[in-house]
This record gives sequence, structure tokens and C-alpha cells, in this order.
Amino acid sequence: MDSLPFVKMSGAGNDFVVIDNRALSHALTREQIARLCDRHFGIGADGLLAVEPADQPDADFRMRYYNADGGEAEMCGNGARCFARFVHPLRRANAEQVRFLTPAGLITGEYVGDEVRINLTAPTEMKLHQRADFGWGEIEYHFMNTGVPHAVVYVPDAAQAEVVAHGRAIRRSTIFPRGTNVNFVQVTDSPKLIVRTYERGVEDETLACGTGVVASALLTNRVHRLALPLCVKVRGGDVLTVDARAEGDAFREVTLTGPATEVFSGEIKL
Repeated sequence: MDSLPFVKMSGAGNDFVVIDNRALSHALTREQIARLCDRHFGIGADGLLAVEPADQPDADFRMRYYNADGGEAEMCGNGARCFARFVHPLRRANAEQVRFLTPAGLITGEYVGDEVRINLTAPTEMKLHQRADFGWGEIEYHFMNTGVPHAVVYVPDAAQAEVVAHGRAIRRSTIFPRGTNVNFVQVTDSPKLIVRTYERGVEDETLACGTGVVASALLTNRVHRLALPLCVKVRGGDVLTVDARAEGDAFREVTLTGPATEVFSGEIKL
């Protein structure tokens, strides 16, 4: 039976199994990935990150990201920060940045002390002030794709939000043919936002979601006119920082800054 070396990492409580697959020697099935991420019978994680070689000269690596159900996703903000931290010793000598390919585009990671700042691709599909009844009366929601789709619902008290029940209903609505992640956002004084996220693919609330934090902050800039950068507190207790440059109805130079730490490493039988 094959043995798989891995590192368990955490980005603000969003946790990942990370493997070095630069030699392309691991061809994990969807079932194997789901088992590795299982919190009872595997390592336990919100998803799996694989480091692969890049096939473009402007990139150092390719990042493959798989949700806990084994399905591949386009992007993960907290995962990208963990990826950048993992490849820190593998990057080009003395390089202050690392560049890696994702299905959502080319991502740049910078090392800011103990934190990592990633530059994200420009968000798309922004829709403001939408209304729908998802099963408990008509509500207002907003939408943005920050590499993966995100719905945002503003709530008066994030601690009281029905994240799993309401998040699952919105995620599976026919309004979103591809499904969507769902963020419940409270606007406060300090930090500016509190965000709780129901993640597609995990099918549960996670302690943090980087692309969800970005979508929540950028949409808040539009809906509530709060200036960027914005600090966002996530369920795991960490505070992430989102910044961007607004150009009309678009955002450029989007960044997400926050912690990315190694929890433990080991090997597991496949």
C-alpha cells in the first residue's frame, strides 16, 4: 500500500492537507481525497492542496485545490496563502514573491512577517440588491465571483445566523446552477466585518473562507460604502485584511492578507 507524505496547514482556521506533487507521482482519486479530508477516518481538512509544476514561464508552480468531497475547485483564498507558505522553501532563490497558476488565473504570494498576502484575479459577475425567497421569506442578497461563486447576505448578528440551514438552502437554489458559497455578514465598528461562511464542496460551515472574505469586503464597499482596506473577523477568530483598487464598477489589485501556518506533518497509507 502506497504511503503519502503530507503537511497539515491552517489559514485562519480553514485547514488543508498539502502534498508535494511536483514529480506528478500521485494521481489521487476523488474517493481518496475525500477519505484524506475525512475528520473521522482520515487526516481531517476542509480541502486538499497539491503542488504541481507550472507549464508557463511566468509561474513557479501550479496549485490544484480539491474540496473535502474530493471535487476540484477553481480557487481557495486561504488555501492559496497556505500554498504560498508551503512552497516558500521551494521557490526561486532569494525570491520575495511566489507565482502560481490556478484555474482562476495567476496568483502572486508575498511574505509579510508571519502572514501571507496574495494578489487575486479581478472579481466578476457582481450583482447587487437581488431578492429571492429561499424558503423562509423573501430576503436580499448580493453576489460576486472571486474565483469561485459567493452569495452575501447581511445579518444584524452573525452569531445568531442560521448558517448551515439557510446556507444549504441558498447554495442548492436553482438560482445558482453551479451552486454557490454563502456568506452571512455583520457590519460592525471593529473589526469592520464579521463573516460566517457555508462552503460549497465542504457542505458545512468552515472556520474561514478566504474568497468569501474577499467577496464580503468588496460587496460591502459597494453596498455600505465602507472604504477599503477592510478588516474581517472570521469564525475561527482570526482577522483578515482585504484591499483593492476600485475602477468604476470593477475592482483591480485585489489582495487578501492573513495567517498561514503549519499544524503538523506526517505520512498516511492510501
